[in-house]
Amino acid sequence: MNTRNPEVDFFFKKAKRWQAEMLKLRTTILDCGLEEVLKWGKPCYMQQKSNIVIIQGFKEYCALLFFKGALLKDRQKLLVKPGENTQAGRQLRFTGLEEIVTREAQIKSYIREAIKVEQAGLKVKMKKTSEHPVPEEFQTKLDEMPALKSAFAALTPGRQRAYLLHFSGAKQSKTRLSRIEKCMPRIFEGKGIND
Repeated sequence: MNTRNPEVDFFFKKAKRWQAEMLKLRTTILDCGLEEVLKWGKPCYMQQKSNIVIIQGFKEYCALLFFKGALLKDRQKLLVKPGENTQAGRQLRFTGLEEIVTREAQIKSYIREAIKVEQAGLKVKMKKTSEHPVPEEFQTKLDEMPALKSAFAALTPGRQRAYLLHFSGAKQSKTRLSRIEKCMPRIFEGKGIND
């Protein structure tokens, strides 16, 4: 069994909601032999420098997010896709301590399977940026402004995807156009939407 990382303790101490649940998840994960580190301000569990699972707390539930959850068999049909555009990650969600205690064996089986997926070197086939639709309003801007087209092409694929998803997320054309115009300075600076 691996040990608790003192650098991660503060996360559990400051947790107001789901503290007992997340502490139980921590113990369960550590029982599976993973290394505990702090990433993105959350307890992350790794094996040989590869992320396996992270503990998350939300308003309505707490969760374990499996980084390559899309590759897990999910025989019990418990995994949830956190967002419509999520490609690899999948969550196990919990709304109470008793639920975690009674499902501990299942949780460990998901963790062990996630470890095996990582050890096998399996990769999630990610959708390429070119497979994401370019909103008509943005395509028009790209055609009208070669400098914008060059700046957008210079962004990393992940940054490009984030912009395309943000622009496409608007239902109305005027909202899409407004989003595009607000983001153009960031694109010219070579920054992503979340930078």
